[in-house]
Amino acid sequence: MRHVVLLLGGLLVLATGVGAQQSLSGAPAQASSFYSSAFVTTSSEATVASPSTFAMAEALPSISPSANSAEPQGPLGVGGVQGVFPQYNWQLYGGYTFVRLFTVPGTSVSRNGFDISMSRYLRSGHFGLEGALTTTFGSQNGQNSNFLLAGGGPRVRWSAPRGLEVWAHGLGGWGHFGPQTAIGSIGAVAYEVGGGVDITGHRQRLAYRLEGDMVGTRFFNTTQYSPKISAGIVFKF
Repeated sequence: MRHVVLLLGGLLVLATGVGAQQSLSGAPAQASSFYSSAFVTTSSEATVASPSTFAMAEALPSISPSANSAEPQGPLGVGGVQGVFPQYNWQLYGGYTFVRLFTVPGTSVSRNGFDISMSRYLRSGHFGLEGALTTTFGSQNGQNSNFLLAGGGPRVRWSAPRGLEVWAHGLGGWGHFGPQTAIGSIGAVAYEVGGGVDITGHRQRLAYRLEGDMVGTRFFNTTQYSPKISAGIVFKF
């Protein structure tokens, strides 16, 4: 009887050891299976997310500040500035002029002629000096008559869109009115105040000028205020 009990106890201990060994050997397999599935899932998720991540990375350079900060280069090479016409410091003008000269109260004569002027702008480009000569011709009481005006003074200009140049001037000088009289030619201090606009054509060095002025003189001990208009061509250099 004693031998039977010992045999049964040995078999029980052996069975318990085998079951424990099977349990321990199965646990790593399950853990390994679990971690493998988790790793596969994570890898697949990373694989799915990867293309969008790379797409975002590729899109970033197209919206980078350096790409947008590049300024287009215009004809003058400064930030795409267009329609800017160069300004020349010297201007030579020649054209037709008309003067309605009021000689004495209630009497006026019309004169047609030519305008010639030379302008030199200073370093600023807006302020300059001008010298001008106006010579006109006509008739009065059956005799040839003329009116001459020579003067000089300051001149200012402003650049406007589309190649326009607006300017104003004030000239002081000497005026002469003919014909010859018994006491000689008639001369007097004279001045001219006005302005105009220069229209730049296809050539940068050439412009068309429209001008309007008021001429002040004092002939025959009388003060005259006479309108004057002119139109012609400006040569720039």
